[in-house]
Amino acid sequence: MKRLCVCLGAIFLFSWTVLAADTIKVWHHGGRVQQERESIEAILKEWSAKNPDYPAEYILLPEGAYNEQVQAAAMAGQLPDLLDFDASNYANYAWAGYLEPLNAFFPDSWFKRFLPSILDQGRYAPDGKYYSIGWFDSATCIWASRSMLEKAGVRIPKGLDDAWSREEFDEALAKLKASGVEYPLDLKLNYGKGESFCYGFGPVIQSFGADIINRETWRASGALDSDAAVEAMTMVQEWIRKGYVVPASLGDDAFYGSRKAAMCYTGMWMWGPHHDNLGDDLVLIAMPKWGVRQVSAMGSWCWGITSTGKNKEKTVELLDFMLQDKYVLQQANLSGAIPATSVAAAGSELYRDGGPLHLLVQELESIAIPRPAHPAYPVITAAVAQMVADVIDGRDVREALVEAAEAIDLDIEDNQGYPPFGE
Repeated sequence: MKRLCVCLGAIFLFSWTVLAADTIKVWHHGGRVQQERESIEAILKEWSAKNPDYPAEYILLPEGAYNEQVQAAAMAGQLPDLLDFDASNYANYAWAGYLEPLNAFFPDSWFKRFLPSILDQGRYAPDGKYYSIGWFDSATCIWASRSMLEKAGVRIPKGLDDAWSREEFDEALAKLKASGVEYPLDLKLNYGKGESFCYGFGPVIQSFGADIINRETWRASGALDSDAAVEAMTMVQEWIRKGYVVPASLGDDAFYGSRKAAMCYTGMWMWGPHHDNLGDDLVLIAMPKWGVRQVSAMGSWCWGITSTGKNKEKTVELLDFMLQDKYVLQQANLSGAIPATSVAAAGSELYRDGGPLHLLVQELESIAIPRPAHPAYPVITAAVAQMVADVIDGRDVREALVEAAEAIDLDIEDNQGYPPFGE
């Protein structure tokens, strides 16, 4: 039997609506940027002005409990017409029957507008159809202080094909520490035990040739607890043991504010504060080849059409309206994310060819791996987050990985492989 998490309590924090019999309900997680929310409101108001018989109702929900609220609304039969969600959760929604495949509404040519990574993350394995599409994508990288690297005598890689090896990276950490840098590396441990741990440390494990789950057998044992995964997380634990890593207690600004750190492993969303504070001293470095390959994380919040919506035809038109290149670029600019379409990316001052963040587009085109599109993802991410927290706290790495893999596999077995997903 499918197990759904139900969260009781108030759902709606904010709602802007034009009263009408055929209102299209749109749910959104709010995000971190006020201007982004205001822009969405303006886009929906523009739609409503052009489609007075089918106006859009804009409803904001708290991001922290968003998945639980979607599950609760689904159980109560109260999902909206157009649903915003983190790409990592869409497979669970598709499996549970909450979403319609977008292929039923859009021709193949429509999807070709989008970056390959956007399509990769939205394609559901059992039927190969797309259930999610978004305004933007994300990628991970190493941000660094040029002056600190140069003072320590650390080579600065140039471009995607000039990445640091594990040996070079470890040597860089040691040189930076010896040069007087208090914490050579910020791993953003302050983000806490949540989705960021799975998003951020998944690429570290994947760099060594392992993964958080085998994407053919859909079992974590043998993948997440493999020797390669143990080697990857042992490397991280060694960084922490040697005092190279900014502790969570120091907060967010050790790299760009207090300058206690020389490098920061995070994503493109930190361009703003990093550039504002470091200026020309900021250097963007491609993901290192810690193991056998380079890997970048990817994925962001997306849109999907619910199966219970009453205004399918107009909801499709609204989604198409919202995903015009001009709005894709507009929303990406406001969020700092990577525009989801090739046209919008080419029009971005940050991400176009020659722009300061074009390297991240190149990562999405070549080394990005989406989080696993599996219905068990809520359990997968929770198990991986707990594993990372345990490794940070000094627990035996193999024990932590085995426990995480067993928790994931147990959930999949309890759900009979999430049919029709599994065997």
